[in-house]
Amino acid sequence: MPKAKGKNRRQKFAYGLNRKRLYRSARRKAAPRIECSHIRHAWDATKSVAQNLAEMGLAGDPNKAVPIAKRRLQRMETESDGQEQDKMLVRKPYVLSEMEFEASLPEKKSNTLSRDLIDYVRYMIQNHGENYKEMARDEKNYYQDTPKQIKRKISVYKNFYPEEYKDFVASLKQEKMDVQ
Repeated sequence: MPKAKGKNRRQKFAYGLNRKRLYRSARRKAAPRIECSHIRHAWDATKSVAQNLAEMGLAGDPNKAVPIAKRRLQRMETESDGQEQDKMLVRKPYVLSEMEFEASLPEKKSNTLSRDLIDYVRYMIQNHGENYKEMARDEKNYYQDTPKQIKRKISVYKNFYPEEYKDFVASLKQEKMDVQ
């Protein structure tokens, strides 16, 4: 049988392809990055996803881990059969305990105010007290905030740093007492 026309031509090099990007994307697809460090360190590349998760005591499919019975009869059967069913052996329980410990830690307060805003609010309170209209007319009000905007900034400062605000106001009162 004769060859198909055009099949015996040699392949030309594709100059337009970005080989670095192709290699990187192929590598990412082959071994995706696991975000959780505890799972990543305990992961065994030779085993499947289901086997790895079962060894760690984690559920691959939440619907199978916590089944929802549709009928009462099915629920009765699963309760009686559930005791007899042998569960997968958890070989790496430390992963689960580390994740539980990490989840129990209090969340760090990541949002803070800028140093400029703190200095601005302290300056306004120090020079004008609670008079927001006077604050709006102050020469250091570079952004030309209205009295309401300044009040809102001060309330945000109060909410973020309540102890610091109380100490600051107390020190201002003490200074006024000393001056008089």
